[in-house]
This record gives sequence, structure tokens and C-alpha cells, in this order.
Amino acid sequence: MSQQRIDLILEMLDKNPSDSYLRYAIAMEYLAIGEKDVALKELETVLKKDKSHVASYPVLGSLYEGKGKVDKAIETYQTGMEIALKKNDTKVIGALTEALLILNVHNDQPY
Repeated sequence: MSQQRIDLILEMLDKNPSDSYLRYAIAMEYLAIGEKDVALKELETVLKKDKSHVASYPVLGSLYEGKGKVDKAIETYQTGMEIALKKNDTKVIGALTEALLILNVHNDQPY
């Protein structure tokens, strides 16, 4: 089933390659089948083109953690937190707060 969804999303991306939602969706599909490196690249593309796509930050940070790039993960989480706070996206704020606390990162920000 996942490959069919991947093919469908890729077809839609051919028509609209700058669609952040589709790019995020394809990343999640790749992640679901274990293609973490491909998912990581797709999420980096999402945020390069659309820094306000807050749902990408927790997932991308987690992928960086999995690759042992903890500093890059923290930077990603903190950047996402700034944007999520501006958008008042409580779900993403919660996910990013938890990720930072697990990494023992404490900020002066009132999350």
C-alpha cells in the first residue's frame, strides 16, 4: 500500500513540486517504509522552501538524532520552537518541548 501512495504523491509532486504538504507527506511515507535518509532529505527540502511548516521540525530533529547529529537536532528543535510559538501551535510546541527536555536542553523560553 505504501508504494502506491508514494507513487501517487510523486505524481502530484511532479505537478506541484513546491507543495510543502505533499513534500511532507512523501517524507512520512518514506519514513513508514524505513527509508530514513530519503525522508530526511525531503524534510530538509520542505523547510528550505517553507520555514513555517512546523510539523516538519520534530520529525527532522528526530531523524538527526537517529544519525547521531545531536547538535543539528537541537538547532532544528529550537528553530521549530520559535516558529511554533509564533503560530501558537500547541501540539508542535509540546513535541518540541519534550524533545528538548529529553536531550536535557533547558531554555529561558516560557514553553
